[in-house]
Amino acid sequence: MTSPAAPAPAAVRAALQRLSQGLGLTEPETQAAFEEIMAGRVSAVAIAGLLMGLRGKGESAEEIAGAVRALRGAMRTVKHPQPHRLVDTCGTGGGKVTTINISTAAAFVAAGAGVPIAKHGNRSFTSRSGSADVLEALGVAIDADPERAAEILAEAQIVFLFAPAYHPAMRHVGPVRAELGAATLMNLIGPLANPAGVSRQVVGVSDPAKAPRVAEALARLGSEHALVVHADVGMDEISPMGLSTAWEVANGAVREWRIDPAELGQATDSLEGLSGGSAAENAERIEALLATPATAPAALRAAVVLNAAAAVLVSGLARSMADAASRAAGALNDGSAYARLNALRRAAPRRQAP
Repeated sequence: MTSPAAPAPAAVRAALQRLSQGLGLTEPETQAAFEEIMAGRVSAVAIAGLLMGLRGKGESAEEIAGAVRALRGAMRTVKHPQPHRLVDTCGTGGGKVTTINISTAAAFVAAGAGVPIAKHGNRSFTSRSGSADVLEALGVAIDADPERAAEILAEAQIVFLFAPAYHPAMRHVGPVRAELGAATLMNLIGPLANPAGVSRQVVGVSDPAKAPRVAEALARLGSEHALVVHADVGMDEISPMGLSTAWEVANGAVREWRIDPAELGQATDSLEGLSGGSAAENAERIEALLATPATAPAALRAAVVLNAAAAVLVSGLARSMADAASRAAGALNDGSAYARLNALRRAAPRRQAP
């Protein structure tokens, strides 16, 4: 006879009870429940019930912020003397338009424009190539521990932080997420828990209905300056074709505005050249873009400049998107962006298999 499963911790039971009644959770209630999950004290059944209960109701800004606080409390951290200057470019993935690794390419361009970048990311779950996959294909080691990551950032002004290495507590949720096979709160909180403690970031969101709530959560979490973005064409980035929406977080408030690439000199009439391939294919195209931008497809060049401009804007180096786009285009065209890729490869070379 099998032993009965241990009851869920009180915080989790209380959260499940409220969700079963169609009620939302406060930020402290969500944090308490997710701290139990991150500590490995919650069964798969209870985790699934909590995640699907939140999904069915629609995750609120308070619930997102509470879960992020729990994840941040359990993560390994990277020390930096000025974390308030660091910027991250990390999205939720899952956009209707599957593209090349735009946010990764944009990170190099923003770094070339003078923005210190702590790029947080993972392997792919929604496409053929995640940021970790393409960086490996570009010859970058993704397994730096916190101490070495801080050194790489100082040397190259850009570093990659591989999410599984910094969020060991996520192993308690991974199998449940895989079995559920549906986007949940976990897809939203990962990009908001950067191990270097950034308070400036660009977050691409695939579901426009959730974008305002992600922005509100960032405001609750004390972000200095952030842009949550979604393109009308279905991209979880800023698109060079059509309009995109930005939910800007600054001074504890959220402001919504539209981004017109034509006003920034970066409009294209198609997305040709943006489709994603394998990690090796994407790496080859990103290297070609950074090395010889004039020969790159117009849509790819424009998309990377636009998303890099968003990072430059939140860094504080530019006062407007127009100024930021000009700085990003300059960093791409004068080779500064490519220099950051090569600097990262020197600081964190991928070891070749014997």
